[in-house]
Amino acid sequence: MRLLYIDIDTLRPDHLGCYGYHRNTSPNIDKLAAESILFRNVHASDTPCLPSRTALLTGRFGIHNGVVNHGGVDADPVIGGPERKFWSRLQLESFPFLLQQAGLKTVSISSFAQRHSAFQWYAGFDEAYNVGKFGLETADEVFAIASDWLARHGAQDNWFLHVHMWDPHTPYRAAADYGQPFANDPLPGWLTEEIRARDWQGCGPHTAQECTGFAPQAAARAYFPRQPQEIPDMEAVRAMFDGYDTGVLVADEYVGKLMARLAELGVKDETAIMLSSDHGETLGELNVYGDHQTADQFTTNVPLLLKWPGIEPGRERQAFHYQVDVTATVLELLGQTVPASWDGASFAGSLKDGIDEGRSHLVVSQGAWTCQRAVRFENWILICTLHDGYHLFDDVMLFDLLADPHEQNNLAGARPEIVEKGLALLKDWLDRMLPDAARGRDPLRNVVAEGGPYHVRGELPAYLDRLRATGRGDKADALARKYERDLKRLPAAGALPPIPAHVLRSLQGAKR
Repeated sequence: MRLLYIDIDTLRPDHLGCYGYHRNTSPNIDKLAAESILFRNVHASDTPCLPSRTALLTGRFGIHNGVVNHGGVDADPVIGGPERKFWSRLQLESFPFLLQQAGLKTVSISSFAQRHSAFQWYAGFDEAYNVGKFGLETADEVFAIASDWLARHGAQDNWFLHVHMWDPHTPYRAAADYGQPFANDPLPGWLTEEIRARDWQGCGPHTAQECTGFAPQAAARAYFPRQPQEIPDMEAVRAMFDGYDTGVLVADEYVGKLMARLAELGVKDETAIMLSSDHGETLGELNVYGDHQTADQFTTNVPLLLKWPGIEPGRERQAFHYQVDVTATVLELLGQTVPASWDGASFAGSLKDGIDEGRSHLVVSQGAWTCQRAVRFENWILICTLHDGYHLFDDVMLFDLLADPHEQNNLAGARPEIVEKGLALLKDWLDRMLPDAARGRDPLRNVVAEGGPYHVRGELPAYLDRLRATGRGDKADALARKYERDLKRLPAAGALPPIPAHVLRSLQGAKR
């Protein structure tokens, strides 16, 4: 068995043609979709990047593996304790180790571990290749390594190759010679000038007046001209959508090159292929422009294409699944037993039988920019906020994704019976999860007690000054009242680290 996992960072399903997008962002992915099973309701259990991939590696939710944040105590997996064996549970029960047990050579091409100090990612991999640019590499650089590996090993049997491309992730960095491929295409119709103008008066990191953090970053314009720093008009809205979609198009080009490489080796038809992402992206939803800060539909929902020899392609699946259910299914399809400790549950039987079965609902989390849990059930998403990351979100938000697919109208006050149903599902989930919680307590509550989500720690005093200087004194006053204790505590700032100098030098001279 050969298994290729194409992992495209920050990829929204609804910006792919095979999921109904009106722009031609993904011709090669669309071709793969025609040969695959397409899943519409797969969600990352924990977001964003570090929690998501730790869940994928361990098969366990963040509440159990211990990783829900990008810094602080809950950015590292829980250690084994006195019961830790010579080989740790992390090794023995990791997804790649279990693939090894199925007889596959395991290989990862990704800078994820370096970018996030997530060295647990290497557990179970025979080989790991790091491009060395902390996630700022482009797909051509990743493909060069993947193509070389396939040239040496692709015709052999029994391998698992993870290929990770970052191009849709901010900052948008597609080379200049891609031009403006979507300049004449209409924008997604839901983000109107009325919505943009309303968002302009909002607050929080990556909102319309500061869509790259807590303030525009003028110095970054030289390196990333496709990346808007703020959204003062509809031209900037276009820049955001066009920048993101061009990143998708770049990744798609190299999906096509990977498929061609497999065909040249004569193994494409017999290779199992999985294409997915670590999380999605909000592109204006909840007034977050080009980031992944919430436990909403667009951050947690990921595309999932699965091409598996012997399983008929072409039929879409609508049932709810966690992404860790998909990896559990892959293990069972390979004849492996899913560890009892995994939260992921295989649906291999129904998949082979052509039955669209899944979970009745999902509970998903965010802990690096906000502290939220959401319940996805029926056509609803209920989002409960423990820390709003300085966005002034309501504590409880309810959205009807059928009538309001871009989460514009909070119905929590109008539909108390639906809120009650969602809260009951969340309580039941917590009652089942907490007895085995990492470090003995709910990690999201620990994040709040520690000073809040990593990326907003220590940012509030300067941000209050910025809000007042930009005509949003009412938002500054509301945040100061709500987070009075944060202002007194002033924990260490959680900003992203600076881009290494050698990476910036390479970006200055980057050509396609």
